[in-house]
Amino acid sequence: MKLTLKIWRQENAQTKGKLVTYKLSDLSSDTSFLEMLDVLNEQLAAKGEPTVEFDHDCREGICGQCSLVINGKAHGPEEHYTTCQTHLRSFNDGDTITIEPFRANSFPVIRDLKVDRSSMDRIIQAGGYISSFTGMAPEANSIPIHHDIAESAFDSAACIGCGACIATCKNSSAALFVSAKIGHLAKLPQGQVERNDRALWMVNAHDDEGFGSCSNTGACAVVCPQEVQLLDITRMNFEYNRAKCLSK
Repeated sequence: MKLTLKIWRQENAQTKGKLVTYKLSDLSSDTSFLEMLDVLNEQLAAKGEPTVEFDHDCREGICGQCSLVINGKAHGPEEHYTTCQTHLRSFNDGDTITIEPFRANSFPVIRDLKVDRSSMDRIIQAGGYISSFTGMAPEANSIPIHHDIAESAFDSAACIGCGACIATCKNSSAALFVSAKIGHLAKLPQGQVERNDRALWMVNAHDDEGFGSCSNTGACAVVCPQEVQLLDITRMNFEYNRAKCLSK
């Protein structure tokens, strides 16, 4: 395959960036998107040119670090995929592919395609924990939990915090991400101690970090690799309003 890549190059958050065009050939359709960027970087390094910086870790669709906007869509053309799960067979020979970093005021560019997503970490630190003894795992049947509740909590816990929902939302809202974390623990008996405070702390941290309000378009759920449901946002609003009433 032959591809033309238009890649966002930016030295840091304080400098202006621009799209730079690169051409690659002799690519296999089975090559993953990140492997293609590796090939490009090897060629740039051989020429003594600065390589393209991008974020990644597991390359198995687990960690969510490989956050890129590909042709205007977070993570690429496939639904509910991460960037590292995307392969060149999703494109056609001769295509031009535009590659940009996740864009949000709360995601300042570190360099090129890599952004600082520590704002999401600070939201977790604000209340994403439970008061529980540490040590050996408890007996699975010691706390009876209905199967449906356990499955629902697991679906919320599946959020990998990649930030695709934020990059897709026209308001750069982190509502889906925050709601998944609040909903996961609010549904389980282990999360009841901090239930009210957690909703207040995490929603307030979301606003303090500069994320926008929910746009109500549902675009976030479309690009979520783990298919976190919009119902979680409804649950978050309930938890927040409930906590506000009880705190009066």
